[in-house]
Amino acid sequence: MTSPDGITWTARGSSTDGWAGITFGNGTFVAVGMGPTNYVMTSTDGITWTNRSVPTGGIQGWSAVTWGNNKFVAISFTGFNDRVMTSADGATWTYAQAIHNGNWSSIAYGNNTFVATATSFGGGGSMAYVMTSTDGTTWTSRTQAEANQWTSVAYGNGVFVAVAPTGTNRVMTSPNGITWTARSVFAADWKSVTYGGGKFVALAYGGDAVITSTDGVTWSAPSSVGIFNDWFGIAYGNGVFVAVAETGTNRVMTSPDGVTWTGRTAAEANGWGNITYGNGLFVAVASSGTNRVMTSPDGITWTARAAEANFWQAVAAGDGYFMAIAASGTNRLMVST
Repeated sequence: MTSPDGITWTARGSSTDGWAGITFGNGTFVAVGMGPTNYVMTSTDGITWTNRSVPTGGIQGWSAVTWGNNKFVAISFTGFNDRVMTSADGATWTYAQAIHNGNWSSIAYGNNTFVATATSFGGGGSMAYVMTSTDGTTWTSRTQAEANQWTSVAYGNGVFVAVAPTGTNRVMTSPNGITWTARSVFAADWKSVTYGGGKFVALAYGGDAVITSTDGVTWSAPSSVGIFNDWFGIAYGNGVFVAVAETGTNRVMTSPDGVTWTGRTAAEANGWGNITYGNGLFVAVASSGTNRVMTSPDGITWTARAAEANFWQAVAAGDGYFMAIAASGTNRLMVST
């Protein structure tokens, strides 16, 4: 979709593939997905999208993509041996050998290093749940603090932080992605972590717990926000943390510091799974409901926006655009400016 205000969304034709991750870098949006026909598509204006070929044998379940060190790097959740691929422009891709066939689920770039984390070990290499690379091509296994399901990794303040829903110590940190240290936190189903406003904030799925840290080492006691929802997505912008949930009564909550949270009424009681901030606006997308996009300038007051009834998987902001991709539906791409 195109719009001068980010409010009206327009469907853009895309292949009927299961899109999973999207990022923006070097003036280009790159989306990756699960196929079964196309696995990468790119756009420089959000309107015209081009399907891109992946290397021979690239029938992978590409789960996430990021931009760093002047290249795009994508990781795969399923597939065969090469579960990493790189591209300088988003158009031409080259395989890189992952350390094993694990379920690589999250990737971050910081301190001149790419860090990828996995939720399981898939065999075929080092029994590690972390791998690092300075160039996106040559990857090295790293010993995780514990063999947990590391679902999310973020970088900020010179530190990588990864969180997990399982295990004894469900947070681990590293200054360089190489040496990891377990951190003792409340044993919740930690699903997402982000960095903003000088601190890390981790969000628990299926409860009401939130923890914060300025350095990744010392974590607060869990803030009991009193809203027992399946919290899934979190973003920071305009001095505010905003979290969205797939279930519950108040499916939005906001906090100026990550500690004190206030429940907000979502535009609709939809399955809100992903949120981003850009152009002075929070935008959340949903997998269910009537109007599956909602926007807010402050995270407090939300307005429903019309969108196709697709399973909207992710939304990203860049170059004056918002882009959303879907895992299922008719037109699995929409854009707003």
